[in-house]
Amino acid sequence: MVVHDTITIFDFGGQYTQLIARRIRRLGVYAEIVPHNTTLSNVRHSKGLIFSGGPSSVYETDFPRYDLQIPNSGIPLLGICLGMQALAHQFGGRVQRGKIGEYGSSTITIKDPARIFVGLSAQEKVWMSHGDSVEELPDGFKVLAMSEDGIVAAFSNPEKQVYGFQFHPEVSHTQDGTKMLENFVLDICGCNQNWTPGNYIQETRERVRQQIGSSDSVVFVSGGVDSTVSYFLVAGTEDIGRLYPIFVNNGLLRKGEAEEVQERLTRLGVKGLIYADYSKMFLDRLKGVTDPEMKRHIIGDSFIEVQEAEMKRLDIDKNAFLVQGTLYTDLIETGFGVGKDAHNVKTHHNVGSRLVREKRKLGLLIEPLSELFKDDVRYVGLELDLPEETIWRHPFPGSGLAIRMIGEVTPKRLATLREVDWRYVQELKNLGLYRQIWQAFAALTGVQSVGIMGDKRAYKEVAVLRAVKSEDGMTAEPFDFPKGVLQRISERIVNEVPDIGRVLYDTTPKPPATIELE
Repeated sequence: MVVHDTITIFDFGGQYTQLIARRIRRLGVYAEIVPHNTTLSNVRHSKGLIFSGGPSSVYETDFPRYDLQIPNSGIPLLGICLGMQALAHQFGGRVQRGKIGEYGSSTITIKDPARIFVGLSAQEKVWMSHGDSVEELPDGFKVLAMSEDGIVAAFSNPEKQVYGFQFHPEVSHTQDGTKMLENFVLDICGCNQNWTPGNYIQETRERVRQQIGSSDSVVFVSGGVDSTVSYFLVAGTEDIGRLYPIFVNNGLLRKGEAEEVQERLTRLGVKGLIYADYSKMFLDRLKGVTDPEMKRHIIGDSFIEVQEAEMKRLDIDKNAFLVQGTLYTDLIETGFGVGKDAHNVKTHHNVGSRLVREKRKLGLLIEPLSELFKDDVRYVGLELDLPEETIWRHPFPGSGLAIRMIGEVTPKRLATLREVDWRYVQELKNLGLYRQIWQAFAALTGVQSVGIMGDKRAYKEVAVLRAVKSEDGMTAEPFDFPKGVLQRISERIVNEVPDIGRVLYDTTPKPPATIELE
């Protein structure tokens, strides 16, 4: 086992907590996330500590409590957003309750570079997302930077080795956020850069071996990078029981996907691939359902029932493990962050449905990627020598096209959406734009719109196109298409897909929107 320096991140329920770990790991330093109430005795091995952001206020009764000895431990500590406010409050400063909030891009002016801002400009673009702010500093603390609204953007107490950022250095919108974290991790904490994706593979396989042992396990493979990497991580683990890879057709796949995925997975070397067509079951259960959360719960529970039915059919032990390609983004958006203090943004089918929760409670879920973001998974996939067509495949949710149509899921609407989406993605690939985009897809709005076709009145459904740039899926910006491309795609869709009369393009970033519509 590789011995490496560690940065420990205390999770206060922030949407970006795992992003902090991701940025640090990109520096070649191992970062781990622990619940906010983890005691000092459990983190003394760490070279540095970070308090994450979160949705709470230091004045709320349910504020995530932490060991008050930690800021006085002498281990370098960085508080981010809520973490900074918690430190100010603990040491006797005053936190202002949401009179002036700052959200989105902002410019800070660095008053004192100290060690954490060394090598940066006097003014820096950062990403703010807070209501409360530090109005009065505690004794012994000094201002390092101010925001354009006159709010303390960064402070430090050199004697205690405590630092605070009111902004988020971990998101890509903070221009030099990686350099700030580098200054903290490498200079202030003195960490060595000896952590790699190869280390992650080695450590994950050892963990999987201890969890599974000689038991059987089922892995759902969809053809996407997450489930494919999960399969090869587990399949390469020595001294474990039999592994059954199952590709489930839930009736919510894209055009030609059922055949294409089977061919590609077999070509990759997935051994003993089992194809299970349960499309009728899924579609029957979704009849009349329009609420997106209910769609997700129905789909999540149905996948578990499929696993149990296939285990019975194949005579697999009923206590076999289920291997899933769950990412940290799935957990955090469902409110399942490390410290369980994150808000539920939307329920991911593989995390929050009743039967999934029951299986997790029984300890029968294996989620080897649950600490990673999509780009982390791609790095691991490259280390496993997976081909580029798998590594750079755009994300496709397990809930499939069900959450890409607002309103009821019907066979007719699914057929329409498949034709729209296929033409959209085909055009992106033909124009060489597919790899420039993090995720692109078409969706149905459920809205009818009037038009003119062949000199006659037409009243047809409105489709919407989505294309975003992102690094990790936690933040995203709309893709800026070259002139004329959207018009070309729109004309093709309207001309070739009979039930579509109008095409829109979604330009909303994340946040405030999510990438998927539902």
